[in-house]
Amino acid sequence: MQNLKKEDINQEVFDLYNDYAHNRLSRRDFMQKLSYYAVGGLTVASLMSFLNPDYKGTIQVQPDDPRIETTYINYPSPKGGGTIRALLCMPSGNQKKLGGIVVIHENRGLNPYIEDVARRAALAGFVSLAPDALSPLGGYPGNDDDGRALQSERDRNEMLEDFIAGFKYLQKNEFCTGKVGVVGFCFGGWISNMMATQIADLTAAVPFYGAQAPVEDVPNIKAPLQLHFAEHDTNVNGGWPAYEQALKNNNKEYTVYHYPGTNHGFHNDTTPRYDKEAGELAWKRTVDFFTQQLK
Repeated sequence: MQNLKKEDINQEVFDLYNDYAHNRLSRRDFMQKLSYYAVGGLTVASLMSFLNPDYKGTIQVQPDDPRIETTYINYPSPKGGGTIRALLCMPSGNQKKLGGIVVIHENRGLNPYIEDVARRAALAGFVSLAPDALSPLGGYPGNDDDGRALQSERDRNEMLEDFIAGFKYLQKNEFCTGKVGVVGFCFGGWISNMMATQIADLTAAVPFYGAQAPVEDVPNIKAPLQLHFAEHDTNVNGGWPAYEQALKNNNKEYTVYHYPGTNHGFHNDTTPRYDKEAGELAWKRTVDFFTQQLK
């Protein structure tokens, strides 16, 4: 099927993909249900190909972009996975201390999209660190299906410790001011919410369509939050009203944005769930927020 467009796909297909991407559907069940929508010239194979990420044609900041410097580092995570590999990025030729951003991946490891986000953060004037929670299992395996399978083998609370250790590493980096924020997507959104409850000196947190921290932990939050939600994201959105009420009850500083017509993953420009207008607006808001909070 040639020239398949997002407008050609039923919302139910995106909902199915969301369940599959979050391990709520097996691959077999996903493909079986997908076959119901393989009509009018569409095939299951063409739908699968369309829904899967495209990492070749969507990179916004190339790894060799002369405007930034990147390197892979390893840091200790004694309460988590032991040793974690991460991508460290900063503006090219930088000789001064900058605000730091920990970039947290989805439920599939440090894939090319998240590495690209880390480079975008550096291009915006920050020093960024993008850890790979799959490091103890060999790292991101090169495709998202295997990445999801690997990540499901790890305990999510141990992975949280890996990212907390990454925060501490970045905070002490010679090019960091010590002011560090976190931005995370999907699973990384949950990690971002959790880090806000666990780290007293976290400067700012930006969860993208992430599950909320337990409401009983909200009193521990010190950092201001900026939260982004997709309209068609029932599982994540269901927990928001109680979380917001807890934030209000505890006088926490937060800003929330809801993006009409969008799906979970709308910032990820490698899949058809991407919404260019919403994704770019959300990223601009994120950069502006970090610029204000990390100065």
